[in-house]
Amino acid sequence: MDGIASILVIDDNPKFLKDALPMYGYDVKTALDGLEGLKILADEKNHFDLVLLDVMMPNMDGWDTLKAIRKNPNTMHIPVIMLTAVSEDQKVVSGLKIGADDYIVKPFILPNLLARIEAVLRRCTWQKENNANKDKKINNNVNIDLLTPKEKEVLSLVAKGASNQEIADKLCVQDVTIKTHLNSIFKKLKVSNRTQAVLLAMEINLIN
Repeated sequence: MDGIASILVIDDNPKFLKDALPMYGYDVKTALDGLEGLKILADEKNHFDLVLLDVMMPNMDGWDTLKAIRKNPNTMHIPVIMLTAVSEDQKVVSGLKIGADDYIVKPFILPNLLARIEAVLRRCTWQKENNANKDKKINNNVNIDLLTPKEKEVLSLVAKGASNQEIADKLCVQDVTIKTHLNSIFKKLKVSNRTQAVLLAMEINLIN
């Protein structure tokens, strides 16, 4: 993305990110809890390209802060990456449904976080440029109509937090069949994992 991206870090222990991210070309502002973060976002003088939002914080946790960000017309379009020590699939999927753009589990490796930041910023830029066509095509090479009805059903169950075995039991097939469906879905949507597939499907209203 062109220019310097501005990032708001909402975390009760932001020192590491505050010190590290500027070294990679990002303009960083911090807030120690959700209430302070929302006040900063409400200031019309501030413009942020991305929010890094911790889940466990005093006063207002990350989930409630995310809900507030998404309910405000002035901030609802700002991409948000959740920083969480919670790795359970169901809670992660719930966070994505609330409106998180991605998540990363603590403790994380800085290059991993930087890659996630770059990916979300690229996706946000792409969405703005291709909004008119997003219902049918992800990009010139990916058409959601390529997914079969069964693959769409599998993807919908994945989005609800179901494991491969749970999906297999529901569809009365073997676990290996679900893995085959998922590999086909990843290839067609040009993603590499379950989280990216669910995010992409939600963005284009393929699943609710």
